[in-house]
Amino acid sequence: MTKKVLIADDEPNIVVSLEFLMERNGYVVKVANNGEDALKCVAEFVPDLILLDVMMPHMSGYDVCQKIRENPAWQNIKIIMLTAKGREVEVTKGIALGADAYVTKPFSTKELTAKVREILGE
Repeated sequence: MTKKVLIADDEPNIVVSLEFLMERNGYVVKVANNGEDALKCVAEFVPDLILLDVMMPHMSGYDVCQKIRENPAWQNIKIIMLTAKGREVEVTKGIALGADAYVTKPFSTKELTAKVREILGE
């Protein structure tokens, strides 16, 4: 069965490249441009994995991650947080809120693809 990936990011250039990368690797992709839309997409699309930007309008990636982890129905959704902020305190916060991994921008597409496969158990 094809895995579903939700890309939650408000930077159009990042979204286009991530969407292309994930589709090229065989994933069904949906995009959300802010935190509120990300939660709506999770409810409707129920992705296997979310590529979640930390800094987004309306609701931060941290808040989205926390809300997902509070819902028992979404416990199996994997979350990779993406951010330009790579300080230890941000990484620690993301992991503490339930993210499965934390990737800093700019990132290598090859490394990100490998991380997605690893987290999805492929």
